[in-house]
Order: sequence, then structure tokens, then C-alpha cells
Amino acid sequence: MHLSYTPEEEAFRAEVRAFLATELPEEMRDRVRSGRRLDKVDILRWQNILYRRGWGAGMWPKRFGGADWTVFQQYIFDEECAIAGTPMQLPFSIKMVAPVLMTFGSAAQQEYFLPRILAGEDWWCQGYSEPGSGSDLASLRMAAVRDGDDYVVNGQKTWNTYGQYADWIFCLVRTQSAGRPQEGISFLLVDMKTPGVSVRPIITLDGEHEINDVFFDNVRVPVQNRVGEENRGWTYAKFLLGHERTNTAGIGNSKRALARLKQMATTSSVGGRPMSADTRFRDRLSRVELELTALEITNLRVLSAMARGSAPGPEVSALKIKGSEIIQELVELQMHVLGPAAIASLPEVPTSGQYFNLRKTTIYAGSTEIQKNIIAKLVLGL
Repeated sequence: MHLSYTPEEEAFRAEVRAFLATELPEEMRDRVRSGRRLDKVDILRWQNILYRRGWGAGMWPKRFGGADWTVFQQYIFDEECAIAGTPMQLPFSIKMVAPVLMTFGSAAQQEYFLPRILAGEDWWCQGYSEPGSGSDLASLRMAAVRDGDDYVVNGQKTWNTYGQYADWIFCLVRTQSAGRPQEGISFLLVDMKTPGVSVRPIITLDGEHEINDVFFDNVRVPVQNRVGEENRGWTYAKFLLGHERTNTAGIGNSKRALARLKQMATTSSVGGRPMSADTRFRDRLSRVELELTALEITNLRVLSAMARGSAPGPEVSALKIKGSEIIQELVELQMHVLGPAAIASLPEVPTSGQYFNLRKTTIYAGSTEIQKNIIAKLVLGL
């Protein structure tokens, strides 16, 4: 099914493709397409390339240094980048903490942090989940006690992504224990070099170091690093999660995975026949391709509503659920095509490590169970 765009949007797509063809370093593209991990240097290098082009933050307002793109321009850009095989732009800085700072931060915070985020000078990570406080985030316990012009912070954050690279972490902390749990949370910006901050790696099933525990032992954080009002952090946290969940459908990445799967199916054989000739395999492949098309149509409907000024609603939860399931299905089918070779670490093809790593998609940014609860409450009135 062909999805139509305006002539202006198609012209923008052509501009993005031309930029990627000339500016995306070949070694970066090859590493992404082959499923090999990029390091901090690669990711920040790509951010700097975009920054020099004026595309460091597509949908940021121009007054903050952004390109002031429409939601459709951002969607086209993300899709073309995924298909081309670019490194990711750090979502924790560009798409999470930055919108919070633009909306709720002080002028001093905006003037200091936003240009550094845009130029890739600071690497940010997220401090939300705690042991026992993941899906039930309002139960978090990490305490921040006011002491003069500082907060003294003690506690632990877990499932922290790329904290080993981070310069800064944005944290939800408990500044009040009385009343409803949501009413005693504040939003702090913490320099990772502050004495008392320590990072302990969590090695995942794929053998990689991507996530961490982060410990805070009498960490002094200036009050000026609090975003907005004390005890109003839950409001800012929900605002941030709304931005996070609008970017989790992963359609561009799934399109790239689908194209790779089709290529693999024509070159891999079982019993002397290509996998693409297997009826049951073709049925699964056709079904997931149709589901991906339906997901894209639904996503474009959401973007159309946003372009008219509507805030993202519970349909974002449906995008998150289906997008997670589709990418997992695609990688599982790649494992079927590879057969016993899937256990080998082959640079040309996805590995079992990727398969295990992508199990997380139905957990992060709100688990599938949480998303279903949101739909049940806001759509079905349950």
C-alpha cells in the first residue's frame, strides 16, 4: 500500500536522502546495518554532523537552536535515517530532558544545557526506575533532603541505559513523604562526576554492558539544578513519558529489519530450497509485513492529529505495544532463517545477541501490561 505525502514532504525526503548519501560515514552505516554496536564516540560524532547541518534537533523551536520541523518532517527524517543505517540520536537528551527544560526549566538551565545537548557536548541518561519501583514509579524512594542551597541525595536507580557514558543524569527523587506518593516527587539534574555517584554495570543476556545500577551516597546537588517546583516532579515526569512513548513505534527500524529478512530468506536454504519458498515462513512474513503497514497508517493518523494541535492520546500505547511486537517478530524470523548459525557472532547478519536484547522492547518506556491498562482505562472506561 502506498502512503501519500505532500510534494513539500517528498521534496524534504529527497533532501534527507541526499544528505545521508553524502554525509553518513560508510563505516557507521555498515556497522549499524550489520547489527554491530556503536560506541560513545560514534554516536556523538553523528550528532555533531547533524548539528553542523542545522538538524541537531529537528522539532526543537528555532529559538532554542532547532530546525522547527513539523511532526511529518521529523517522521520522514527518522524513517530515512533508520533505513540508511545511521547511529541513533540520544533520546534521553534530545527527546526527553530537553522538552522538559524548554517547558519547565529556568532561563539559566535552558541557556546552559540546551546548546550543549544540541552540539553533543553532554551525554544524558535517565534516573527513573528503582528496585521495586519500575511500573509503579510513584513508589520511588530515592530521597533528596534539603540542606541549605543543596539537596543531599541517597538511594539507587536501576535499569539505567548508558550511564557509563553519561555526563549528566535527570532523576526523580522523593522530597516529601506525606500525602499521595505522586505529590512528593521532584525532578533533579545531577552531574555524574559529583562525589558519591557510582555506576555498577548490569551485563545482559547478550553479554553486553548497556544498562547499569547507579548509586547515590550523600550526593550534594545544588537546588538550582531542580527543574520547576519542589514536589511537582510527577507532572514533569508524565510530560517526559508522553514524549518518550511517541517515539517507540520504531517503524523505520522495522522496515530495515524487514528488508534484511527478505534478503536473508532468498539466500538461505533449508533442504536445498530457499527459506522464501517455505509456505509457513511466507505466511508469517506476509502477516508481519501487513501488521507493519497497519502500524504505519495508525502512526500517521496520530501524527495528523498532532499536526492539528491535538496532544497524543491512548493510541500512543497501541503504537508502543504493536511496534514492540513487530520488531521482536522480525528478529525471531531472522533467527529461524539463520538456524544453527544464529548462535555465531557473524558481523554480516543479526545474531542471537540482538534477539535477546530486543526482548526489552515490551518492557521499556512502559511495559505492554501497563500500556494495556492505559488503553483499558482511557478507551474502554474500565
